[in-house]
Amino acid sequence: MAPLFLDPSLLRRRLSLQEAVLTPDGAGGASEEWVELREVSAHVEPAAARDRERFDSREATITHRVICRATPEVTRGRSFRLGERRLMIRSVHDPDETGRFLVCRCEEAA
Repeated sequence: MAPLFLDPSLLRRRLSLQEAVLTPDGAGGASEEWVELREVSAHVEPAAARDRERFDSREATITHRVICRATPEVTRGRSFRLGERRLMIRSVHDPDETGRFLVCRCEEAA
């Protein structure tokens, strides 16, 4: 497979890579707190928006494609924080298998 050309100047957004930490609440449940692991430079582009009706209300799902430099810390289940928005990482793949960049499919949390 030929190396994919990605212009590094596209990676101009600073995102906070975060991981959920569960803390027991003493009543059998847990509270979720997001902890910053590091900042990454990335390119964020909207991919799709879906609207559906669920339990007599409208629900929207917005997905994004996030491209960043490869790092083992970027994994499924973590999230990117972009201002007040949280982008949940649903999948991660190396587009040309060279270990340089990662493409993340993310869903915006409501």
